[in-house]
Amino acid sequence: MQNAKIMIVDDDSDFVFSTKTVLEQLGYAVTSASNGNQGKAMLARDKPDLVILDVIMSSILDGLNMSRFMKEDPAYGDIPIIMVTSVANTDYSTLFPDDEDLGIDAFLTKPIKPADLKGKVEELLAKKEAGQ
Repeated sequence: MQNAKIMIVDDDSDFVFSTKTVLEQLGYAVTSASNGNQGKAMLARDKPDLVILDVIMSSILDGLNMSRFMKEDPAYGDIPIIMVTSVANTDYSTLFPDDEDLGIDAFLTKPIKPADLKGKVEELLAKKEAGQ
C-alpha cells in the first residue's frame, strides 16, 4: 500500500523513535501517541491505515482497551492492529488475557527485528488493500 499512514501508540520513546525511523525509511507516513487516550483522539484526525499498539502504557491494559475501542467502532474496525509488548517478560504477563478475541491482527514481542516489522506491516496492509 503506497504512502500508507501508520500510527504508533507506545509510551516508550526509544521504541517509537526506532520504529518510526524504520517505517519512514520504507516510505510510510508515521504519527505517534504515548497512550491509548491520546491514540483514540488522534484516530479521527489521522485515520491511519495501520496501528502499532503497545499493551502497557498509562495503565496495565491501556493498549487492549484501545484495540477493543477500535474494533467496536465501525469507523476504525477495518484498521489492522499490530500489538507489540514486552509484557511476556514481566510480572504483568498473568494479567494479559489469553482466552478472548483481543481485536488485534498480529502480535510481536519486543525487541522487534526491523525485517519482522517490515514483513508484518506489508502483510497486513496488503490484506487490507485486498479487502480481507
